[in-house]
Amino acid sequence: MRRQSTKSRNSARNNVLHARVWSTRLLRIGLFKVLFRCIKPGCVLAILAGLGWGVQLGLQRAFYDNPDFRLQVVDLNPNPALDELDFVRITGLDLRTNLFRIDRKAIARRLTSLPELADAQVERRLPGTLVVRVSARTPRAWLACPAAGQPAARQAGGMLVDSHDIAYPCPARQLAAAEALAIIELPARDKQPIVMGQKVQQPELQRCLRLLASTNDGDPDGPPWIDSVKQANAWSLALTTRAGTVATVGLGDHARQVANLRSALQHAANKGYAIATINLIPKENVPITVIGAGSSDASPPRAIPVAEPTAQAERPDRHTRDLKALLGRE
Repeated sequence: MRRQSTKSRNSARNNVLHARVWSTRLLRIGLFKVLFRCIKPGCVLAILAGLGWGVQLGLQRAFYDNPDFRLQVVDLNPNPALDELDFVRITGLDLRTNLFRIDRKAIARRLTSLPELADAQVERRLPGTLVVRVSARTPRAWLACPAAGQPAARQAGGMLVDSHDIAYPCPARQLAAAEALAIIELPARDKQPIVMGQKVQQPELQRCLRLLASTNDGDPDGPPWIDSVKQANAWSLALTTRAGTVATVGLGDHARQVANLRSALQHAANKGYAIATINLIPKENVPITVIGAGSSDASPPRAIPVAEPTAQAERPDRHTRDLKALLGRE
């Protein structure tokens, strides 16, 4: 028997017919499958968008358009910087708006940008109260810089400095409490300008503040008696009292010098005359000039130097000797 060769078997395999059957029905079924795959994610997205829109509409009606949440009260804490009318004017708040339409953070930023405020917080309290809490700056002294156009004046809008050395304009509501403060006169410097709402960088400020702090140690609740302080030169400060006495004070050892100044002013008041100038830096033999009392001359009284007594100034010279003896004993 003759065996079939491998070549014949391979030829038989190559003669197999491959055919695909296409029909209109099968074509429609395929198209439907493709469309379903494409439409399914779109339907899911449409459903989610509809749900989101419904939730937003519900929130709109429940909160933003609800008349129960209309702004009714602005609860502002008592402070010396601004009242409710100032708050509305500064922030531009619509008093007829809904409580949930108010941008609390924007209002807080607007308030903290005011130089006279150190901090501000804004909160909602349902159903219709806006709670505003501000912290006004606490002044330490007035600031003056005549060379830069800032005069020495205790008035609303004048420049104050707080406990953090921040310069700010005096609010009208804070004027009564600030009138008792002394004025610190600073020089004008291009590299260290005095800017409202910013920290004063001039070293003269700290020296003057240290002197003012020492003057309040004895009687912080007493009547104001210091008018102004400034740095006169590289080694001394000039303190002017409200009675017109000009005292030269060193950059240090303020407690002793202020105590001597108080004693000298009290002694002069008891004797009935006034001190024009006094140099408190020496510990003994303090140089002073005095003004005599009881003169009938209409012209301003003349200061009598201690080192140059005259025959017409016997009484002031006697007061000067007494005062030098008083301070010498101390």
